Amino acid sequence: MDFARMVICLLYFTKPDFVYSGNTIGSRQSYTNSSSTGDPEFTQPIGNLTTPVGREAVLSCVVDNLGKHRVGWLRAEDQTVLSLHTSLVTHNPRISLTHDRQQGLWQLHIRQVKPSDGGCYMCQVNTRVMKKLVGCIDVHVSPDIVYEETSGDVAVLEGDNATLVCQATGHPRPRLMWKREDGAPILLRRSLREATPVVYYHSRTQPFPIPLAVFLGTYLCIASNDIPPAVSKRITLHVNFAPAITVPNQLLGAPLGTDVLLECHVEAFPATITYWLRNRSDMLLSGGQKFWMNEKKIEYKVVMRMIIHDFEESDIGTYNCVATNSLGRSEGTLRLYGLAENTNRIDRLPEESSTSSSSSSSAISDVTISILALAVGFLVIR
Repeated sequence: MDFARMVICLLYFTKPDFVYSGNTIGSRQSYTNSSSTGDPEFTQPIGNLTTPVGREAVLSCVVDNLGKHRVGWLRAEDQTVLSLHTSLVTHNPRISLTHDRQQGLWQLHIRQVKPSDGGCYMCQVNTRVMKKLVGCIDVHVSPDIVYEETSGDVAVLEGDNATLVCQATGHPRPRLMWKREDGAPILLRRSLREATPVVYYHSRTQPFPIPLAVFLGTYLCIASNDIPPAVSKRITLHVNFAPAITVPNQLLGAPLGTDVLLECHVEAFPATITYWLRNRSDMLLSGGQKFWMNEKKIEYKVVMRMIIHDFEESDIGTYNCVATNSLGRSEGTLRLYGLAENTNRIDRLPEESSTSSSSSSSAISDVTISILALAVGFLVIR
């Protein structure tokens, strides 16, 4: 830099003069073809370039009637001298010069452009009244996720606050968009009772002020700025909650001799231990000829299935599906009865209950007959 300034000073005291200017960004520039005056003139603007990072940028300065005058390139922002006429001053190996004296074309080449190369450059001619043109390079950079400032996987208790944060760099400034990896809509809570489903959510943060189980899942933060490629970051939100069980069919009837399917749906996180009970006491085990059990897990949901082979009267009763994790326990109840060939319901009841039912039926019949007799007598009297 000091060497460059010394060279400029030496040139300043030779004829024709080289005039070194200060920061000229924003100053008025003129370019007209006035070769009749004998002074050099710029015949066209340098223009502004938009260049993706890694490409080559070429700034062109066209000077008419240059004569014995000289052309120089400078970095406008910090006044760094890059070249003096046909000689490079900068030691940057990515910068080179080309020129065509006949066409008056002087070009500054910057190979493998970096973001730091962005800014304005000045073409100067050493006339007595310094003449200059400025052209700028806008370096476009594809997005990149700032992992140090972006959330990792998050785990919270149901009802606690949670916020996913995503940061990205790039030029132009990247747009950030959230979506669920499974394609399901994102639920934006508006209040305790209201949520709005959206497929995409544009924001640097994804707030979950009142996380519920439905928010659990993997989210993608996608950064894009029209400079390929777009990038994304996977963030999983774990909402820890006690098991909850729903039973699609709580009362089941099946013909004797058939196979019967029992099913329960479990939602819980972290993962649960699940098992089946009969009459709330006897734990049933899979693997024998009588019972076949299976589980299907998708994220925080589990579908419990049990098949009772060759259903018989001794299988009639109550069955429980049970799920437990570190936060609690839940169970569902299914009642199973048999169907005879004539589709009448078969319930296996204790003897005392059967006797009581018979007595009750007889008493009800007697009362019904008495009421009918009174009604007939009343009609006859009238």
